[in-house]
Amino acid sequence: MNSLTGTRALTRLALRLDRVRLTVWVVGLAVMPMGTAANYLKLYPTQQDLEAVSGVLSNPSLVALSGPLFGVSIGGLTTWKIGVTEFILVALMSLLTVVRHTRTEEETGRLELLRATVIGRHAPLTAALLTAVLANLAIAVLVALGLMATGLPAAGSAALGLATGLVGILFAAIAAAAAQLTQSARAANGIAAAVLGGTYLLRAVGDSGPTWLSWLSPTGWGLHMRPYAGERWWVALLFVGFAAVFIAVGYVLEARRDVGAGLLAERLGPAEASPGLRTPLALAWRLQRGLLLGWTIGLALSGAVLGGAAAGIGDLESPNQQLTDILNRMGGRNGLTDAFLAAIFGIIGMVAAAYTVQVTLRLRQEESSGRVEALLATRVSRLQWAASHLVFALLGTALLLAVSGLAGGLAYGAQVHDVGGQVGRVFGAAMVQLPATWVLAGFGVALIGLAPRLSTLAWAALILSVLLVELGALFGLSQWIVDIAPFAHVPKLPGSAFTATPMLWLTVVAVALGAAGLVGLRRRDMPVA
Repeated sequence: MNSLTGTRALTRLALRLDRVRLTVWVVGLAVMPMGTAANYLKLYPTQQDLEAVSGVLSNPSLVALSGPLFGVSIGGLTTWKIGVTEFILVALMSLLTVVRHTRTEEETGRLELLRATVIGRHAPLTAALLTAVLANLAIAVLVALGLMATGLPAAGSAALGLATGLVGILFAAIAAAAAQLTQSARAANGIAAAVLGGTYLLRAVGDSGPTWLSWLSPTGWGLHMRPYAGERWWVALLFVGFAAVFIAVGYVLEARRDVGAGLLAERLGPAEASPGLRTPLALAWRLQRGLLLGWTIGLALSGAVLGGAAAGIGDLESPNQQLTDILNRMGGRNGLTDAFLAAIFGIIGMVAAAYTVQVTLRLRQEESSGRVEALLATRVSRLQWAASHLVFALLGTALLLAVSGLAGGLAYGAQVHDVGGQVGRVFGAAMVQLPATWVLAGFGVALIGLAPRLSTLAWAALILSVLLVELGALFGLSQWIVDIAPFAHVPKLPGSAFTATPMLWLTVVAVALGAAGLVGLRRRDMPVA
C-alpha cells in the first residue's frame, strides 16, 4: 500500500468538516485588505495627503508596530496598515488547521479508527497540509482580486495576495513539524504559536533597528516583497524553500514515531502521586504551569520590546499644520507617546486574551478526552473541577498583563530616564485590559456549560473583537457595532482619565456569563462528545 493512499478521501473529509470554519477565515481575510484600501481612497484622495501621512508613518516606533512604509501610495499604505495583521491571522488559521487534522485527531483516537481502513502512513498529514494550502491559495487569489477591484495596480495586489498565502503555507508546514514533537494538540499549537510570536518580535526589532533581523522573520519577508513599491518576487523563493524543509522534516519525524505518540516522549510519573496533587487546583497547576510559563516569557519580551519602542514616538515630525494641531489636541509629544502606549498595550491585552481563551477551553478538552470522568468519580464536584482551571484563566491572565506592564514600564522608563515615574503609568495601561479578557473567559464558560459543541466559538469572539477594535473605525462601522468588543470599553491609559464604570460593567458581564455557564455545566450530561 502506498504511503499516500487515501489522501484524497481524507482531504475531502477535512474540507467538509471545516467548511464553515474555513469559509469564515477565507472570506474575512480576503475582505480586510479590500475594505482597508477602499477606505484609504476616501481618506487620502490626493498624493499630497499621502505624502503628508507618510512622514508620520516613518517614525521608528510606528515602524516597529506595523512595519516600514515602502511605497507612498494607497497600496503601500494599505500594506503598512493591514499587512502584519493579515500575516498573523493567516498563520494562525494555518497552524490551527494542520494541528486539528493531525495531532488532535490522534489525541482523540479518531485517527486510529481511520487507520483501520485502507489509509497510508502519510495520508493524514498530507490531507491536513492540502487543506491548509487550498485555503491559503483561495485567500491569496481573493485578496489580489479584491484589491484590483478597488482600482489598485495588479502587480502590487498580486504581490500582497501572494505574500499572505505564502505566510500561511509556511506556518502550515511549521505546524506539520510541530505536530510530530508532542502527544498533545495543545502543546503542538503552543510550539507553532511561539514560533509565530518570535517572528513578530524579530520583525519589530529588525524594522526599527538592525534591518537584517527582519530578514529572519516570515512576516518580515511578506513586507519585504514590497507590494506596490517595486515588487521583489524572488522573496517568494524563501517561503517555498523553508516550507519544503519543514514539510520534509514533518514527514521524516512522522515516519519515526508511533501513532498517538510524540517524538518527545512524555516522562513516566511516579507510581504514586505526590501529596501536592491531592486537590483539583494542584492538578490544574500541574497541567497549566508549562503553558503559563511560556506565555509569561513571551509577553514579558513583547512588553519590553514595544515599551522600549515607544520612546521614539516623541521624535515624530509633523509635516503640516493640520497634523501639528492634531498633536497639540492630543497633548503634544507626551500625549502622542501616551496614545502609542495605550495602543500597544491594547494589542498586548488582546494577545493575552488568547491565553485566557486557551485555558478556559481546556475544560472542554478534558471533558471530550474522557479524562474528567475519572476525576469526577471521586469526591471532586463539577464546580470544583471547573474552578480549578478558571483560576488560571482569571489570575493567570492577570499575571501575564502585570509582567508585560512591568517589562514595558522598565524599558520605556529607562529610555526616557524616568523609571520611577513611568513604571506605574505603563503598568496601569496593561492592567486595565484585564476585565475585557475576563469577558471572553466568561463567554467561553457559557459556551462550555450551555452549548459545549460550540465552545470553539470563543476563538471567533476573540478574533471578532480584534477586528472590531483595530479596523472598526477605518471601515466606518457604527460605534454600537464596535462596542460589541469588550476591549472597546477599556480606558485608554496612560493619558486619558481613568473611569471605573466600564471596568465594573465588564466585570459584571464576565461574572454573569461565567455563572450561567457553571449552572449549565452542573446540570447537563457529561461528557458530551
